[in-house]
Amino acid sequence: MNTPLVVLVGPMGVGKSTVGQLLAERLGVGYRDTDEDIVAEQGRTIADIFVDEGEPVFRAIEKQAVQRALAEHDGVLALGGGAILDADTRELLAGRPVVYLAMDVEEAVKRTGLNAARPLLAVNPRRQWRELMESRRHLYEEVATAVVATDRRGPEEVTQAVLDALELKEA
Repeated sequence: MNTPLVVLVGPMGVGKSTVGQLLAERLGVGYRDTDEDIVAEQGRTIADIFVDEGEPVFRAIEKQAVQRALAEHDGVLALGGGAILDADTRELLAGRPVVYLAMDVEEAVKRTGLNAARPLLAVNPRRQWRELMESRRHLYEEVATAVVATDRRGPEEVTQAVLDALELKEA
């Protein structure tokens, strides 16, 4: 069975893409992001899928994208922020090297600007981000082999912390 070397989970804006690309470089493997897979496959943005068809349709598309990526990809894989909401996906992640990149709400405000391009945060972004995290944190923790805090750390520092947490050697 192919299995990713590292699977990154965490909220939107936590730096999964940036850290994922740095990790892939340092490990000498490929990088893949299920959100990018979905956009390429659907030919439209995630925000558009949300608006046009609603969250349940998006989550079904996401679930398939995650299953496919977990089966095919053996490098660094980043999952969308809500991918862990699906019980089957959480089951598929069991026993894999999953790192939960965590951050507090102040860091989220700085990083995402909590802007309207994030469909789940359109109204009162701070409160909604906090509520999203309260409903998801235990799921991120459930699937995680390791938790790496990203608050007040740059991408290089976070990347090193992930390598250390999983005891991975650079290429």
